[in-house]
Amino acid sequence: MSATHTPRSPRAVSRPNRQAAAHRLALLESMLRVRRFEERCVELYSAARIRGFMHLYIGEEAVAVGVNQMLTADDAVVSTYREHGHALARGIPAESIMAEMFGKVTGCSRGRGGSMHLFDAGRRFYGGNAIVGGGLPLAAGLALADRMSGRDRVTCCFFGDGAFAEGEFHETANLAALWGLPLLLVCENNLYAMGTALARHQAQTDLALRAAGYGMVSWAVDGMDVCAVEDAARKAAEGVRAGSGPHFLEMRTYRFRAHSMYDADRYRDKDEIEHWKERDPVEGLARRLRETKELTDRARAAMEARLAAEIDRAVEAADGAPEEPVEDLLKYVTSPDVSRP
Repeated sequence: MSATHTPRSPRAVSRPNRQAAAHRLALLESMLRVRRFEERCVELYSAARIRGFMHLYIGEEAVAVGVNQMLTADDAVVSTYREHGHALARGIPAESIMAEMFGKVTGCSRGRGGSMHLFDAGRRFYGGNAIVGGGLPLAAGLALADRMSGRDRVTCCFFGDGAFAEGEFHETANLAALWGLPLLLVCENNLYAMGTALARHQAQTDLALRAAGYGMVSWAVDGMDVCAVEDAARKAAEGVRAGSGPHFLEMRTYRFRAHSMYDADRYRDKDEIEHWKERDPVEGLARRLRETKELTDRARAAMEARLAAEIDRAVEAADGAPEEPVEDLLKYVTSPDVSRP
């Protein structure tokens, strides 16, 4: 799967064994792309070549990759501030994202958004939203527009367990169920809202059970298993397309890194982190593919080499890209006055 792949049609899901094996290898490469891209971003951030806030997705790759398999190019994706993985899995090129991280005009948001505000209207990727839960009402609006226009589309909204506590979630869930919106709500429950453990901010920690209270089809998924994520996303997307209203998936996952690059990460026990790393979604799939003889050492090395070259090109392109001219800084800030000749 290349960095500029087109999201798959959810209807093309039955594959012969050879196709299925190739698909599993593509899932591995897509997750590795996210992992290696972010690892390079850590190096660049430490060298002060990337600035501002940056939230890493390392450990959660199975969610972005698995869900995006079941979305078409016509569907919409609304993301969070931890969105590098979502953007890459959606097919936004690494060069476009890296240029955005560098604040260059060739970035997907013209260098104005940085890490937390990736945006690509052509690929129907509507943020990157820095406000916790801020993407939820936007996703409801996109889904409402599609329903009113009679378009066969799904709007997929990613958000974290911290956003579940926000009013935006409950308002969106209620209206989406009430109006039967074609909305797929994907809660990435990584057990921590910044530094606050789930059990310290939610009396009922079964989020899928709580979401079901709004009349939505809801269930929990092993978010560390990309195949389980893909299967759940397929069923949910099919349900949404069939007109059965919004669906909610609680992806039980874990971030291996701190909340952000500024976070000292003193609120988690190190043994807990190591325990979750034993369930690494990338290496877990690689191990299974080795056991079934679908992945060899040579194939893994070739995969790593392709991704290293891709990310090298992205960094080189970002380095050489221009910054936005000072005289253009107010451009796009306000709409033009069309009443004037």
